[in-house]
Amino acid sequence: VVTHAYSGTSGSPFVITGAYGGDANFTASSGGDTQTVGKAATSTAVVSSPDPTVVGQLTTVTASVASVAPGAGAPSGTVTFDFGDGSPTLTAPVSDGLAVVTHAYSGTSGSPFVITGAYGGDANFTASSGHDTHTVGKGATTTAVASSPDPTVVGQPTTLTASVASATPGAAVPTGTVTFTFGDGTGSTTTTLTDGIATVTHTYATRSGSPFPITATYNGDSGFTTSSGSDTQTVGKAATTTDLVSSPDPSVAGQAVTLTATVSAVAPGAGTPTGTVTFSFGDGTSATTTPLSNGTATVTHTFNGASVSPYAVTAIYNGDGNFTSSSGSDTQTVGKVATTTALVSSPDPSVAGQAVTLTATVASTVPGAGTPTGTVTFGFGDGTSAGTATLSGGVATVTHTYSSRSGSPFALTATYNGDATFSASTGTDTQTLSKNVSTTTVTSTPDPSASGGTVTIRVTVSSPAGTPTGTVTFSFGDGTGTATGTLSGGVATVTHTYTTTTGSPFTITATYGGDAGFTGSTGSDTQTVTRSATSTTVVSTPNPSGTGDRVTVTATVVPVAPGTGTPTGTVTLAIPGRSPQSVPLVGGQASASFNPLPKGLHLVTANYNGDVSFAPSTGTTSQQVV
Repeated sequence: VVTHAYSGTSGSPFVITGAYGGDANFTASSGGDTQTVGKAATSTAVVSSPDPTVVGQLTTVTASVASVAPGAGAPSGTVTFDFGDGSPTLTAPVSDGLAVVTHAYSGTSGSPFVITGAYGGDANFTASSGHDTHTVGKGATTTAVASSPDPTVVGQPTTLTASVASATPGAAVPTGTVTFTFGDGTGSTTTTLTDGIATVTHTYATRSGSPFPITATYNGDSGFTTSSGSDTQTVGKAATTTDLVSSPDPSVAGQAVTLTATVSAVAPGAGTPTGTVTFSFGDGTSATTTPLSNGTATVTHTFNGASVSPYAVTAIYNGDGNFTSSSGSDTQTVGKVATTTALVSSPDPSVAGQAVTLTATVASTVPGAGTPTGTVTFGFGDGTSAGTATLSGGVATVTHTYSSRSGSPFALTATYNGDATFSASTGTDTQTLSKNVSTTTVTSTPDPSASGGTVTIRVTVSSPAGTPTGTVTFSFGDGTGTATGTLSGGVATVTHTYTTTTGSPFTITATYGGDAGFTGSTGSDTQTVTRSATSTTVVSTPNPSGTGDRVTVTATVVPVAPGTGTPTGTVTLAIPGRSPQSVPLVGGQASASFNPLPKGLHLVTANYNGDVSFAPSTGTTSQQVV
């Protein structure tokens, strides 16, 4: 009898042969049988160590595979492990009844996890499986935070990096978010981890509080606990540049100029500087300080002269808590102010010999301002020398007298000669000279006059501006024609004989017709004309006469000087004893015949009875009759 254990099923059923070898008495012989050998049952036990673990911590999972009696032997093959967390299975070979793998759980969700070890069997052993549970807790973490660059300046971006790592014995890469606080009072920022790294960029708008405490707080996830890290960020003042421009440029004296200073942060700094800018104008006036608004400061300045143009203008930014000071410069070109010259004359029109005031008003033109100084040269347009006057309050005056109106209207000019600040300009006007007013005065001599007498009429034409020339037309008022006299030294004379008293006193009118320089004028006078005295002479013929003779009496009437002319009217001729006879004058004579007269000496009378122009008169003679 023997005992045998089959170590495998390969070849089953096995043929068993018993061979007797014989002895001294017996011959050898053999016999046979078959033995069927099946797979032995197995059992699989699973354990993990350490247990519990934390996320990322390796645990060793061991599957022990053993044959179940009556089977014996050492199973071979592989065990497939399922860790219960959804991760891929792992297969490990069985060696000496053991299969070993390691596994790190990446999270706690599902803990405790059921670990399954499935023995797949081999040619001699059947499959089996075993289970275990494994508890996984959250892993501890560490958070480190750093900023770069550090230090920075105001407005310069800095990158904050938080590195979150699992703490031993944990492993794996934490996920989730990190919350950053910047220490400057701004809101926190939360960002997502990528491969355990979270970054944000932050710009410090002020250095007040520097160095700033930075905190990065890892908010944990399903597998890792929270943690935090800190750092400090030093922030310095940002450098600045100051740009200065002036407008308009060029300008003119008196024109308002706007100076604009723009203060900017210099990279890597950023932001809008605050504070004040001090402006200097380069013209000796006081500097002006004005606050920035949105990085810009402006002032308005008026340059009152052009003598030292261009002016050096500067803007100095005085800095603030976050930005350093800086300065900028520019030049402002200031030119002379254009001017206008307005010229007026008064009185206008004037007359020759009358003083005329010429007034020039010199003003700055927009955009310039101020009151021009210096001199103005006046041209009078009549060929006389120019006159120069000094401006006072922008006004210059001269007085000029025109001696003649020849050339009127005269072209007037006023030329402003400019000064250091104001440019020259010219104004024009015209001066009209009217004719001078004349006065005509009429006198007549003798006045009264006798009819037929010569009257001298004298006309004086005068003016304060000189002596008129030309002619005067005389009207005598007696219906006779006019007469014309030529002025000499302002005087014209004519003679006239009034032949009647009808209409006396007569109005004498003298009309001056004017000349190039004087207006016409009219004067009048009255001339009283009385009857001219007369002388009457009488003669009788024949004388002596005889008693039988017819006697003719003739009266001759003549004017007595200064009277002239031929009297008209009637003469009464009378001889005593005879009827008087009224006889009309013809050619100054009147005749009548008387009947024979007795002897003796007779008085003959001739009475002129007068007319409108001649006064009565009487003449006598003696008639001798023999």
